[in-house]
Amino acid sequence: MILDAQPGIEVVGQAADGQRAVELARRLRPDVCLFDIRMPGVDGIEATRRLAGPTVADPLAVVVITTFDLDEYVYAALRAGARGFLLKDAGSVLLAQAVHAAADGDALIAPSVTTRLLRAFADTGPSAPPRQPVEPLTDREEQVLAAVARGRTNNEIAHEFHISLSTVKTHVASLMTKLAARNRVEVAIWAYETHRVRGGGRG
Repeated sequence: MILDAQPGIEVVGQAADGQRAVELARRLRPDVCLFDIRMPGVDGIEATRRLAGPTVADPLAVVVITTFDLDEYVYAALRAGARGFLLKDAGSVLLAQAVHAAADGDALIAPSVTTRLLRAFADTGPSAPPRQPVEPLTDREEQVLAAVARGRTNNEIAHEFHISLSTVKTHVASLMTKLAARNRVEVAIWAYETHRVRGGGRG
């Protein structure tokens, strides 16, 4: 009801459990999938992995919602390929923004968890050293990387650095290529894992 009432959003399918959600998503190929962490059978993290994980050739955009503000849930969802993560009390406006952002290839994570989560898991996440970029990042790409890691949208980055929106998109696309990242969430995680961003400033 909330999403159907939003301009530019049409709900094309609903499922009562995770397995059915995955089957529907594969058949309908929606622009965005919205999953609850705690779904019967296949949970939201596993459903996300099946539709947007590292081994999926043609991943779908997934936004995960939950009532539980637990870092391990958020991190697992993002690692599984989610483009957004929200708490159920986020409200209709933020929910619609997250769906639109995911459809546009952007990412929206609940502000209350973004930097805390990525900073906390930079040290406790994967045991393997972070992958190195295939080419060195330019100074501007490092600036855009830090902005992405802090949850800035493309429009906010364009305004901050006084550059056009298309230039921001070019820089983000270049970062994804150099870091072998599938979306900007993976770009942000990489920035924290390599300690390029810590707290409110560059590391």
